[in-house]
Amino acid sequence: MLFGFSRDGGAVFTEDAERQRIGEDASAFQHLMGGAMKGGGARCAAGLSGLHSLRVYDGRESGCGGDAPIITRMDSSRGRAEWLSEGGGGEGLYLRLHAVNVFVRDQDQSLRFYVDQLGFQVAFDAKLQSGDRWIAVAPPDGGAVLALLAPQPDAWEYRLIGRSTGIVFVTENVIAKYSEWRKRGVRFQFAPRLRRVTLGRRMAGGSATEPEEQAGLWGGVFTQFKDPDGNSFALVGFDEVTREIEAQRRALAQKAEAERRAVQELAIAKQVQARLFPQTLPPMKTLEYAGTCIQARQVGGDYFDFLDLGRDCFGLVVGDIAGKGIAAALLMANLQANLRIHCATGLEEPRRLLQSVNRVFHKNTNENAFATLFFAEYDDADRRLRYANCGHLPPLLVRDDGSVERLEATGTVLGLFGEWDCTIEERKLHSGDTLLIYTDGVTEALSGGGEEFGERRLIEALRRHRRLPAQGIISAIADEVCQFSGEEQHDDITLTVAKCR
Repeated sequence: MLFGFSRDGGAVFTEDAERQRIGEDASAFQHLMGGAMKGGGARCAAGLSGLHSLRVYDGRESGCGGDAPIITRMDSSRGRAEWLSEGGGGEGLYLRLHAVNVFVRDQDQSLRFYVDQLGFQVAFDAKLQSGDRWIAVAPPDGGAVLALLAPQPDAWEYRLIGRSTGIVFVTENVIAKYSEWRKRGVRFQFAPRLRRVTLGRRMAGGSATEPEEQAGLWGGVFTQFKDPDGNSFALVGFDEVTREIEAQRRALAQKAEAERRAVQELAIAKQVQARLFPQTLPPMKTLEYAGTCIQARQVGGDYFDFLDLGRDCFGLVVGDIAGKGIAAALLMANLQANLRIHCATGLEEPRRLLQSVNRVFHKNTNENAFATLFFAEYDDADRRLRYANCGHLPPLLVRDDGSVERLEATGTVLGLFGEWDCTIEERKLHSGDTLLIYTDGVTEALSGGGEEFGERRLIEALRRHRRLPAQGIISAIADEVCQFSGEEQHDDITLTVAKCR
């Protein structure tokens, strides 16, 4: 006889003497289909040859009826997960058993039996175009269905009523289920029995069995019951095979739940990080400004901020944390809080402020963590920009006449060194001047051919769109970068534009 399981592991198939007993008409066997439940309610095994089979050479009775199948253990050297990862013996497409046909005389009577006595649910109840009624019921977890079909008395299927269905329900506790169903009037053929069978297994060559000390032990608790039409079913407890299948099912369910939670937690993290970006814009008389961060993942390490420094002064900040994803996002939150707290203490000198920020950032992070940062203080009355570039890409200052100035680095990155210093540079802004601060996700965006967007294209784009409002410049440049790189974004893209009125 043969044993096998469906591609998703949800159903067990057996082929044994039942196939011959059900009839000389071989087509009858094709109508016995098995489905399997996902949870602890019940799992079906139907008399159907498997998609992937393991042959058993010890044909002794297993205790689940006189002609019930014997099932081997799964080979531990090649588990179900490995088999599934290889495509399940096919092309890797999803496949599972869905329904088992049970032939009955009175559909309404059978429906009441399955719903009221077995606790099943109605999965489907409809009338077909032919006039026949199609009813399906499912165990509580709904993983598979039993189709209750009422054939005409002259149909060959009618001869199958009142026989063994070859369907096996599996539960964690046969005794409890037996007691529950008996109280509801279910007819059992015998009380639950415990059977153990020792099985030999063929070696890889298929010519000899393994030594006796390596033989498997299979068995469990069994009983049988009948429906109102005399169709018989088996109810069994977990044996080694079904335990392994169930363990795999639970592992997959746990993995799916963990992935669901991870997605949910990332969505929450994205909402939290979004609140770290500027929510209000300090009013400036001589400066129009805007910023955006387009993250490559749910969360990232790019950071921009607009700070009200008081005394008609305004702070522009753009930073880029080394790394990506959750780790970078956590460091970004650390840097943002660090910078805002120090700004609130009223430090007047950008150099002293950044030294304090670096000390705290260095102390609170590991030795490999660092961030590039551009910090600028803009005096609204004097139109004066004082800045420190801490290892960041040079911002681009396009003057009203189209000339471009690069604001080069004035210090090294933050976080790597406890002792840190920088110099402060200064620029005077005039009406029509435009400042663009950006991260490497812009210039390092790759085309399909592996070419970078680069600083040259960025300068050209900035010159083309500099007469637009600040937000319009950002949108136009972001669109050009996205068109250049295609659908895939490899790094966060952050752009901040300030236009002098």
